Amino acid sequence: MGSNFTRKKILWCLWALIVPAGLVIVYHFFPPSVADPWNLLAYVLFFVLMSLMPMNINGASTFLVQWVTVALFLKYGLFIEMLVSQASMLIVLYRIRTNEEQSLRIPFNSLMFFLVSLIAGLAYIGAGGQIGSLELTHVIVYGLVFQVVSVLSNQVIYKLYDYTTGNRSKFFSIDAIWDFALMLVIFPFAIALYMFESYIGIPALVLLGVPFFIMAAVMKKFTSSEQVNIDLKRAGAIGHQLADRLETNEVLDQFVVQVAKMFKVEYAYVIDYRDGQQQMLRIYENNQLQPREIASIPYNRGIAGKVIVTNDSYIYDEKSQWQDLITGNLPKDTESLMATPIARNNKTEGVLVLASKKRYAFAKHQLQILEILSTYFAVSLEKTSYMQKVIAKSERCGLTKLYNYRYLDESLESCIAEMHKGKLEQLSLIMMDIDHFKSINDRYGHQSGNDILVQLAAILTEEIGEEGTIARYGGEEFVVLLTDYSKDLAMLLAENLRRRIEKHEFLIKSDLGDDRGQQIVHITLSIGVSTAPDDSDEGMALIRNADRALYIGAKQAGRNKVAAYSK
Repeated sequence: MGSNFTRKKILWCLWALIVPAGLVIVYHFFPPSVADPWNLLAYVLFFVLMSLMPMNINGASTFLVQWVTVALFLKYGLFIEMLVSQASMLIVLYRIRTNEEQSLRIPFNSLMFFLVSLIAGLAYIGAGGQIGSLELTHVIVYGLVFQVVSVLSNQVIYKLYDYTTGNRSKFFSIDAIWDFALMLVIFPFAIALYMFESYIGIPALVLLGVPFFIMAAVMKKFTSSEQVNIDLKRAGAIGHQLADRLETNEVLDQFVVQVAKMFKVEYAYVIDYRDGQQQMLRIYENNQLQPREIASIPYNRGIAGKVIVTNDSYIYDEKSQWQDLITGNLPKDTESLMATPIARNNKTEGVLVLASKKRYAFAKHQLQILEILSTYFAVSLEKTSYMQKVIAKSERCGLTKLYNYRYLDESLESCIAEMHKGKLEQLSLIMMDIDHFKSINDRYGHQSGNDILVQLAAILTEEIGEEGTIARYGGEEFVVLLTDYSKDLAMLLAENLRRRIEKHEFLIKSDLGDDRGQQIVHITLSIGVSTAPDDSDEGMALIRNADRALYIGAKQAGRNKVAAYSK
């Protein structure tokens, strides 16, 4: 009784000296920047929901709130993360009932959460991490520093506290191993949540939260067997690898290969379901991805069809159990099967099928893990889809859908670099400008001018095809970048473009004047051409040369002409 009272007194005194003053100091040196209070509120509400959903791991209640607190730290900084961690501590203490007094647990856990946040946050900043950064490599590397230091410092503080109470437990206990294993599983979700929310806002919490809650519900059923532990760690590793991928094809390839290796199967298939048909997206057979194509089949046929119709997962131990579902798409020596739906936004969009030559190749808990991986896979696909849309918007002109100046500049510099390395022999650039475009806008209205730009972009796309990169350079100027094109060949292409545009009838609807019906107008182009390395071996010089040829050789010579740059 006296020992507990003394310990309680010491802890409360330490808490009073450290935590309130520490929060003030942290606020002073690392003030939070909250430009989106509603998003912060959504984070906090989401965090509360996670805190109210404990999972039973290795016989103990575990709260998977780390992925929310890590995302909060990366977005809002140390002070906000500390406040949320303190709230986490109170909820966890409320949810976990033990024989230890709350008056003893509260100051110790508050001190521990404060110190863990402080140590991990300072480690992140000291390593070079920046709050609010959206550079994926930067976020993953330094975010992992924050997470690892957080788990380590948490273990050290616990062991020091146990030492003072006479408990000499091992540092690498089963609980410590579980903490590190859960860190590996949770960390990719934290990065995905942070990156996803930064690009699309609050909807990211729903898109990531729903499958995570499903995952949490499934994981509650797990036992503490050694094989489950191993599979969970492997699932975490796959999660790390998927989190690094920003391309849909990369996610598909990485997922099917890693899952096949994890479950040691000879065959793995990712099947897409849309428009009432099944289509093989990925085929993994005998340790490698196969390029062969399989014809589409109706959505309700075969193993995948049963999964789609019932929206359920299945294990078949031997061929006789699924004999009536054969479609001819699986190898003849297949015996065991495991299949689960791939769902996004609560809608089945595909099926993952694993097949083995062995009978009784799969255990029930593996189906549960496969369901988790499929959910994680679906979230990764959703993330890459949004990321690709964001990237596309940053590279494309919103009106014409052609590439913009930024993309052109990057492509030009890349081509120049390849030319310097000897991978390209020549590089030609065509710059074109619509003649008297201002008068068209003045006469018919700016919307009519936009209609002409869109139609011109469609003609350029049709004419150039895959031969070159087309970009809207600005206003009524367009640029075509042609690899391994000589100046003569580029001049010929430019002349063909000029002639086609000269003869083309552009359909517009006038916004000005009395006649506001549809009208046909004609335009002409003035075009300049320059080539590397003949004219220059620098990207910007190539653009300036083409621009000079356009205005001096074409515009000043009467317009509706093609001119080549000459030194």
